[in-house]
Amino acid sequence: MTTGTEVQGAEASRAQQWEQAMSELYASYLDFGKKALKDFDDEAVHQARVSSRKLITLLSILDPEDASGLRAYFKRSQKRLGQVRDADVLIQSFKERRKEAKLEGDKKTAKLLKAVILHQKEKRTRQRGKLADELPGMLNGEKDGKWNDFIKERLPALVAEQDVNVAMRELEVAFEQQKKRCKELLGQEDPASSEALDELHKLRLLAKRIRYTANAASFALDQKFHANEAIYKDIQSELGEITDKRMWLDRLEKIGRKELGASRDTWNAFVGKLQAELTEALRRNTVVDVPEALTYSAALE
Repeated sequence: MTTGTEVQGAEASRAQQWEQAMSELYASYLDFGKKALKDFDDEAVHQARVSSRKLITLLSILDPEDASGLRAYFKRSQKRLGQVRDADVLIQSFKERRKEAKLEGDKKTAKLLKAVILHQKEKRTRQRGKLADELPGMLNGEKDGKWNDFIKERLPALVAEQDVNVAMRELEVAFEQQKKRCKELLGQEDPASSEALDELHKLRLLAKRIRYTANAASFALDQKFHANEAIYKDIQSELGEITDKRMWLDRLEKIGRKELGASRDTWNAFVGKLQAELTEALRRNTVVDVPEALTYSAALE
């Protein structure tokens, strides 16, 4: 028979495990955040963003109503880091594309890609400025009292109330429901329509939440959930490729051909190539079946 003392001991042990896990994530967030501010190193920006997202994921389980106010704080931080990270990824990809175009002797496409890179570098400079203005206060100021209060005062009771295994199962169910929604939509609509791609993006976000929960809370999860990190990492990667292509097409549409000084033929050829890559990424994905007959909007004007 389990005694009250044994139950209290088990609860205290769980609270200690959660405190260690949360504290390690928080330390990682602070460390990479400070490195990111030092020289905007792309890997430091990426890792700071990942740490903040993992903290958001665990806080959404432990403190679903955000009574601590910490989840809202980390979301602001994650947003600023994410804007810089997305620009880093686009610029790096388009640099590689420009090298390929130059090697192939395609001077017009290389010129277009250079214009996109310069445009995005200017935008990234502004985003870095906002990050530099806001992140130091987030790292060193307003959150200290809230974080310490959460860890020392709130966490033990929250751990006793919340079961991460229940939360994981709910995430899995939500993923399967969203997957069904995507499958139905892709069977009826143009797979590259905004609505279809929006739903696929939601599916990717659910995969990311499951992956991060499996990673950051592995110590508290039943054995049956331990494979989720690897499974949903692959799913996230497949859907992420689709998201990237879609985001780049949207970005080009927002900038516009004339702003970049490209001829209509060069513009349509490059946009058509990106659309073809999106088509291939959709066809190749193993997460949601996509009909063979794909139709897409005309090239962006």
